[in-house]
Amino acid sequence: MGAQLRVYKQKIASAQTTKKITKAMELIAASRIQKAMARVRTSAPFARAVTRAVSAVATHSNVEHPLTTERETIRRSAVVIFASDRGLAGAFNSQILREGLQLAELLRSQGKEPVYYLVGRKAVGYFQFRRMESAAEWTGDTDTPHFHTAEEIADVLLDAYDRGGDAGGVDEINLVYNRFISMMTQSPETVRLLPLEVVEADASSTQVYPLYEFEPEAGVVLDALLPVYIQSRVFNALLQSSAAKHAATQKAMKSASDNADKLITDYTRLRNNARQAEITQQIAEIVGGADALASSK
Repeated sequence: MGAQLRVYKQKIASAQTTKKITKAMELIAASRIQKAMARVRTSAPFARAVTRAVSAVATHSNVEHPLTTERETIRRSAVVIFASDRGLAGAFNSQILREGLQLAELLRSQGKEPVYYLVGRKAVGYFQFRRMESAAEWTGDTDTPHFHTAEEIADVLLDAYDRGGDAGGVDEINLVYNRFISMMTQSPETVRLLPLEVVEADASSTQVYPLYEFEPEAGVVLDALLPVYIQSRVFNALLQSSAAKHAATQKAMKSASDNADKLITDYTRLRNNARQAEITQQIAEIVGGADALASSK
């Protein structure tokens, strides 16, 4: 009985230590998520405005630009997967990796070769463990993304797109990331970044599209706008993924803290039962010994 009591006490102490760690991580994630949400709210309007401006210019200028024109044959398609550098975030990384691989299977079924670009140590580790190749990797900047990381990713993607699938580049670019919906919901999302889907004027629509005059010519304007568009969309995806990761971490750590509380309650009940059984046995041994002494007189 004594050994059993020691085991229960050790398990209770272990669960209490685990609860302290998970509770601290939950509070840290809760403090970080507010800043991450603020950065998402700040960047999203600019990303939408740049996307709309570029697509509208491409539509109304009647200029065939390489980045807005669909290529006749798409041989290689880039799949940019935004994971995280750290775990302990529930299904955050597994669901985005599953989404990216499902997109790759869809591309293969269409006769396209997927080319992976990985963001986050969890994605890099997953591909290395399964001996899958990737064209480029970025790690160390997923918790609080910086704009220079988005610039690096955008430069690599633009260079690959300019080279094209025949020259070892890519013919289209897809982003796969977790979008922050709410504190309880983070949804995987796939966005085709290039070629840009231009805005088509709809006669039945009540929305008025702006008219543009170009100085210099429209092609030069698009050359200047498109890198900004790529950088803003990649940076917004980084921020969305960061906010979703912190929310997933907070949810996972809260669940872990609740499970630790349940373990502490269960082990405390077992320890009390074991202690009660030990006391009962001791009383029975004392009473039995007293009866034996009394009957021997």
